[in-house]
Amino acid sequence: MMFRLKTKITLGVLFLYIMLLIVSVLGYYYLNRLNQKAKVILKDNYESIEYSKDMLAALEQLPVNRTAALQLFEASLHKQEANVTERGERAATAEVSLIYDRLRKDSLSSAANVAAIKKGIFTIMDLNMSAIVGKNELVKKTADNALLYIAIISGVCFLLGFTFVYNFPGYIANPIQALTAAIKSIADKEYSKRLHFKTGDEFGELAAAFNTMAQRLDDYEHSSLARITFEKQRAEAVISSLKDATIGFDVNNTILFANTQALQLLNIPEKELLGQPAEEAARQNDLLQFLINNRETAPLKIVVDGKECFFTKEVVDIQHEDKRIGYVVILKNITSFKELDLAKTHFIATISHELKTPLASSDFSIKLLEDERTGQLNPEQKELVDSMKQDNRRMIKIVSELLDLSQVESGNIQLQPQPVAAQNIVQYALDTVQKQAAQREITIRHTLPDQLPPVLADVEKTAWVLVNLLTNAIRYSAVNTAIDITVTPTGTNMLSFTVRDYGKGIPAAFREKIFERFFQVPGLKGHKGSGLGLAISKEFIEAQGGVIGVTSEEGKGSQFYFTLPIAS
Repeated sequence: MMFRLKTKITLGVLFLYIMLLIVSVLGYYYLNRLNQKAKVILKDNYESIEYSKDMLAALEQLPVNRTAALQLFEASLHKQEANVTERGERAATAEVSLIYDRLRKDSLSSAANVAAIKKGIFTIMDLNMSAIVGKNELVKKTADNALLYIAIISGVCFLLGFTFVYNFPGYIANPIQALTAAIKSIADKEYSKRLHFKTGDEFGELAAAFNTMAQRLDDYEHSSLARITFEKQRAEAVISSLKDATIGFDVNNTILFANTQALQLLNIPEKELLGQPAEEAARQNDLLQFLINNRETAPLKIVVDGKECFFTKEVVDIQHEDKRIGYVVILKNITSFKELDLAKTHFIATISHELKTPLASSDFSIKLLEDERTGQLNPEQKELVDSMKQDNRRMIKIVSELLDLSQVESGNIQLQPQPVAAQNIVQYALDTVQKQAAQREITIRHTLPDQLPPVLADVEKTAWVLVNLLTNAIRYSAVNTAIDITVTPTGTNMLSFTVRDYGKGIPAAFREKIFERFFQVPGLKGHKGSGLGLAISKEFIEAQGGVIGVTSEEGKGSQFYFTLPIAS
């Protein structure tokens, strides 16, 4: 019976897994037996010896403190009576208990009774010591047997596994190497090359398919018409099999081909489209007119069967010997991705909104804990409350950033641009971060010309961006350093706001990614954000018609800047 290649691989992996399972189960079985026997020795015999020692110690204290000695002896005797495990131990324990009753009633504690009790105790100890020795020998024998069996099974499994690992890769690799060599021969137009695999699995089918292909290639090689027909049919098959709507044009803008998907979107029969000048065909079709006259690559919304679908347009030039001979327009359907992105945005917005209420409640509870009227806190409790307070505020900040991000992605960002003085934006940001800068002994120097025109901006969003840049600069600046804020006209009806620090700087490899969502520069200590601040800042500034960027040099600090239009 011939097995498929997938079945053979599955059986091989299953074989290795079974060998591993056998060794694991055997090892676990013997280790568990050794563990159980060790527990039995500890519970049955070692504890009896400990009780016997306690009773002997009590007898030695009898002349000194009779009451305490009797209490200790009686407690140890009761424990021993509950732990009788060996043959003869129960009789010896009963004898000790009997003599102890006489000793307890005899106020003089005769030496004969004490000696008799000690003799009984020594008997108990001897019985348990002998049992420990016997059980230890049994445990050693079990361990030796376990090692022997595990060694034998492991050796057998090793030999079988080594044989399998040595031979099985060759079973897979050898046909692939032969196929690779045969394909290279076909590429060199050696159509007489054939493969001969005697297996009945996929490799055998592959060899048969390859031989058929080589034979047909050899036949078509000797027929120019057949060769041209084959190439034409293959090109048409490739174009028709494309899942994306594809339309081809020559340099004169004549439509050369269009696959089924493109014909469905254009809603034009193939015979009325192919061979026609694109401008003439586009007179009766707005979509085609958009495709040939508009070079924008923004997502395009098209209604298909009553449903809104989104496509991206891609224009690919066709070159032949460094000469442009035409171009292809490809429409890729991104509706599913658009729906997933919208669902993700709604999910983030919903979750963030739901989290704000419990976070605000916990923040209020923490404030109540800090209020001395609710009770004094010790230093450890204050430290825990401060830690909770920082974590809670961090969570509130992250949730707020996620809400802002969801508004940006959904296009529902609320901006209220109005003329505002640049000094007001800078002063608002300075008031917000001044306490944080003072804690790290950082000086914030600001340079603003006296006569600055107002900018057209949303005050709250712009101040939030500037505060975010200042907070980052403070976080990555050394203690007792400075940060510079400058506002200057750019000469293009724009004002530039710049925040410069003198910290470690940003490595060149990460400067292009610094404004991506959730990106954090690796290796920078002290960062506790979510990686959303700069991404949201970029969306806010660009939504107001500005530009945001960064220049940095490692070891010399970073300079973040953004521009805003001057109010007319």
